[in-house]
Amino acid sequence: MTQTLHSEPFGRLPDGRPVHRFVLRQPAAEVRILDYGAVVSSLLVPDRDGRLADVVLGFDSLAGYLGRQPYLGAAIGRNANRIAGARFLLDGILVRLEPNEGEHQLHGGPVGFDRRLWKATPGGPGGDPSLELALTSPAGEGGYPGTLQVRLRFSLSAEPALRIETRATTDAPTLVNPTHHGYFQLSGAGRGDVLAHELWIDAERYTPVGSDLIPTGELRPVEATPFDFRSPRAIGARLADADPQLRTVGGYDHNFVLNGSGLRVVARVRDPATGRRLVLSTDRPGLQLFTANGFSGRLRGKGGAAYGPRSGLCLEPQAFPDAPNQPGFPSTVLRPGETFQSTTIYRFATD
Repeated sequence: MTQTLHSEPFGRLPDGRPVHRFVLRQPAAEVRILDYGAVVSSLLVPDRDGRLADVVLGFDSLAGYLGRQPYLGAAIGRNANRIAGARFLLDGILVRLEPNEGEHQLHGGPVGFDRRLWKATPGGPGGDPSLELALTSPAGEGGYPGTLQVRLRFSLSAEPALRIETRATTDAPTLVNPTHHGYFQLSGAGRGDVLAHELWIDAERYTPVGSDLIPTGELRPVEATPFDFRSPRAIGARLADADPQLRTVGGYDHNFVLNGSGLRVVARVRDPATGRRLVLSTDRPGLQLFTANGFSGRLRGKGGAAYGPRSGLCLEPQAFPDAPNQPGFPSTVLRPGETFQSTTIYRFATD
């Protein structure tokens, strides 16, 4: 029997507003979602022996999410990834954004979707347990024009699969490129690194970056490079290669140009140790692969676990980074009268 639990108190923001955690449960899975940052704070799925483990990095208390931390489990927006110089031209007008990574903007600026309190509406009776989170991003937030209305719908099916549906509308031309920033560790959060996880990505090309992690504009073939995941291989298999892109970034933090269009399977991850498998479907054109390169072990997560280098794996469906400044990249502009819609599904299974 499916069940949507009542919300649980999860602390208060500095201004006194309460934060809640919502639990969606199926017989073989459970997901917990905060109305702060639309954070997926835990996701329990079984291994090949039926034992449940939490497979996403996160924190036990609200304080961890409020501090300086690398977007663990959060919704990202208005714009995922980087915008060079925190500026772009829109209909011939120069738009200046709020920078938060040197001179550039990352993940929507100092106060993006991950730092906002969303309005939560639990799903009604019948069907898969679900939660809708709504947010109004006012004109000027992060420097973006237009008031943006955003709705996220999370649902958990019996497979198990976590489905995230996004809708957004605007009252003035603006940019919209949201994503989900979950860090997956299929052996269980805090249980070592993901170097042995086997990864497949359906992409022939990726977008190389410069020293500032801004794309060069090139769509480079993955063939004969460490970025070729067209056949499954361990994430750590080629991290030591003398590839300039790996050296520049310190690992993987790159956007892959996904094959196909519409909602389709774009990536698979397998943990040989537990038999857990993750299958990612999305309708977005790009996928950011990030291997927690800068984690040092000083970041303490659930149960006090030290999150060190490669302790999690991000697969972030998105449009291409710095799209408004790259004429060859797909547009991320949303105009009044249009509706941005996107679906991402994380399906779990075992060997």
